Amino acid sequence: MASSSSSSHFAAAASSRSCKYDVFLSFRGEDTRKTFVDHLYSNLTQHLIRVYKDNETLPRGESIDQSLFEAIEESRIAVIVFSKNYADSSWCLEELAHIMKCKDERELTVLPIFYDVEPTDVRNQKGKFGKAFAKQKAKNVTRAEIWRKAFVDVSNIAGWEPKNIANGTEDGSLTGQAKGLKGSVLPNAGRGVPPRLQNVEGGSLV
Repeated sequence: MASSSSSSHFAAAASSRSCKYDVFLSFRGEDTRKTFVDHLYSNLTQHLIRVYKDNETLPRGESIDQSLFEAIEESRIAVIVFSKNYADSSWCLEELAHIMKCKDERELTVLPIFYDVEPTDVRNQKGKFGKAFAKQKAKNVTRAEIWRKAFVDVSNIAGWEPKNIANGTEDGSLTGQAKGLKGSVLPNAGRGVPPRLQNVEGGSLV
């Protein structure tokens, strides 16, 4: 658990940033777009939380890579939904690398969700997740080490595992995840300060 002084500093730094979006969603569409991610997006936007979701927010005619990177930089929190095919997308991998870069350089808060994958599989690129990553690693040898480091770094952050919520049922997990994230980003007394942000680094969100 982070100390009270470091937690206060973390919360103050996050609240001092002026951002276009509250949440940037990074996810593999074929795995989660029509289930978890759509449910999460709907719940958050209903509470007036500004969410960047590529198929909903990306302006027509704009370069995908540049728009995504700018959206990450203009967000306060990045939620990464890891799924079995996440690492089989070079777009997802580049998003992840940029998110972790912004975490270090722009004080972006990162919340990983391990959807149908184990955190250890992400850290070590094992199982189905590892098989998916192997395909991209073979195609992009020069970027592979950057992506691998990003996996290790993000797996050190306290995250959520849907299978450990609501007895692992799909509906219960989706609802629990959405409620938990709403609690993390809803404004505190109208001042734009996430009420539980100071606990993110301390590991209390799992």
